[in-house]
Amino acid sequence: MAFNDCFSLKYPGNPQPGDLIEVFRPGYQHWALYLGDGYVINIAPLEDDIPASFTSAKSIFSRKALVRMQLLKDVAGNDTYRINNKYDETYAPLPMEEVMHRSEFVIGQEVEYDILVNNCEHFVTLLRYGEGVSEQANRAISTIGFVTAVAGVFSFLGLFPKRQRAKYY
Repeated sequence: MAFNDCFSLKYPGNPQPGDLIEVFRPGYQHWALYLGDGYVINIAPLEDDIPASFTSAKSIFSRKALVRMQLLKDVAGNDTYRINNKYDETYAPLPMEEVMHRSEFVIGQEVEYDILVNNCEHFVTLLRYGEGVSEQANRAISTIGFVTAVAGVFSFLGLFPKRQRAKYY
């Protein structure tokens, strides 16, 4: 499936247990793992009354999250989603029985959350592959590093204006 095609599909295909589900929120993607019978596992902020489209946005400021089993339609809300097992060529998926066992074990547990090193994509890839991976977080870290490096160079070269000191006579 071409990348642009995912935006025209509201309910793409039939996910199979263990599939990674990418939900397109404004400005970022939320990730879940399909369990079967319309249910997914994902991590969300501890509050129950947050609309689906705000759960990951709220979690930016959270340090804890709750592992939840929810209906895919509730997690996606009005957002577009797609099946995206994009790491299958790099990481071998674990046997499905192990993925399901690991998933069942963590449902309802409170977990540590960090948008850069332990987010929803890290969580579901850890379940599927045994390795927590997040391309989205890696891009963010790279951007932060680049901006920091550029600011350092500008500062070193004196390209940032120095504070004007008031002269009193």
